[in-house]
Amino acid sequence: MRFLLLLLPLAWLASCQSDSKPAAPVAVHDGLGRALTLPAHPRRVLALAPSMTEMLYAVADTATIVARCPQDNFPVAVLSKPVVNNYPLDLERLVTLKPEVVFTVEGITSVDDAKRLQDLGIPVYYMRFRKVEDVFTGMEELGRLLGREAQGHRVADSLRQSMKILVNSPAHQPANPPKVLAITWQDPIYCYGQNTLFTDEIRLAGGQNAVTETFPQPYPALTREYILKLNPDVLLGGSFEKLDSTFFKNYPELKRINAYKTRRVFAITGNLMERPGPRVVESVRELQGLLRQPASTASAATR
Repeated sequence: MRFLLLLLPLAWLASCQSDSKPAAPVAVHDGLGRALTLPAHPRRVLALAPSMTEMLYAVADTATIVARCPQDNFPVAVLSKPVVNNYPLDLERLVTLKPEVVFTVEGITSVDDAKRLQDLGIPVYYMRFRKVEDVFTGMEELGRLLGREAQGHRVADSLRQSMKILVNSPAHQPANPPKVLAITWQDPIYCYGQNTLFTDEIRLAGGQNAVTETFPQPYPALTREYILKLNPDVLLGGSFEKLDSTFFKNYPELKRINAYKTRRVFAITGNLMERPGPRVVESVRELQGLLRQPASTASAATR
């Protein structure tokens, strides 16, 4: 019996030593299908896209976030983090912060930059978003990768529930969903294409993307003739007053589109729609509110 009692502390100590061993790295594929090996529970991470930084703050232990990029401004706590330039990438500065994993979004960080980082032993994990549901599953995926699976599920489930309530609200789906054109630049005229998250967001808000053709670029440049052919019912990109003195002044022929004639021209909160992150429900809510504005009050709503 005495021999067995002596063995118990030794067995407990061996168990503790076994538990203290770092977990083995995990092999994964990111949103672009790239094979990566990541640490099982990374303790130093950063993002090179504002949307990914917001996702990290929603899911990660914020003490593990070692930096931010210059465009990051939400949540406010992010402003206390050191800054790493993401465009062009400040490789030297990033390496000094010793991140174990860098997160980014398709189209934000070049694959060449990702390869340079990976050659230095820093894996770069891309996420890709085409649907609002992709944002929710991205939260869950981030939770798994960071060893915060329960938190990832909590955030995703809460967002799904909020979106469900939003899209099931009264008068959500009009009989004829308005055609919505969202511009990102005026000269040349760039817009949100069919193969962007905006298409799903505007659908959930009760409208449809006026751009139904899928271009190779997610944000294609459109000619004035093409926009006249689209004849959008709603134009997003600035208030009626602002665009009337700039956009429509430069392209007076576009005053023939329905959106101008009915004054359904709206400013939007750019960092909501531009960032596929935990505020995606707020983005859809904002779009829904704008689409519900009747023509008679459209201009007043954008002041």
